[in-house]
Amino acid sequence: MQLIQPMENHLIEMMSWFTNAQELTDWSGPNFRYPFDLSSFMVDLKLSTLRSFSLVSNESDFLAFGQYYQRLGKCHLGRLIVNPNFRGNGIAAELMLQMGKLGLNDLAVKECSLFVLKHNTRAIKSYEKFGFS
Repeated sequence: MQLIQPMENHLIEMMSWFTNAQELTDWSGPNFRYPFDLSSFMVDLKLSTLRSFSLVSNESDFLAFGQYYQRLGKCHLGRLIVNPNFRGNGIAAELMLQMGKLGLNDLAVKECSLFVLKHNTRAIKSYEKFGFS
């Protein structure tokens, strides 16, 4: 598995993973438009200002997406999402591992952080398993 720059087809596929405004807000945070089109989705992702990555398999399957930026002296991981067709296979851990290593080095910081809504129990379980508290 490797991190690459997100491709348009990844974003189009990712858009299909959100069926309502609440799902999108739970993942993206506030200020993300719904309904969206490819143009608004790309703008709201802030692809031009946030380090953004697609995790792809050796066979080029689009497995996951995430972003990072510096926040309070840490590499803050954001908008992490695993392709629903690949959930439960350790993809989230691989995404966090690769993005964390890259972000710590890129931003010259020593720790990573992230936000998660308390009702997102599946994500919380994954993050705790990875070592976040």
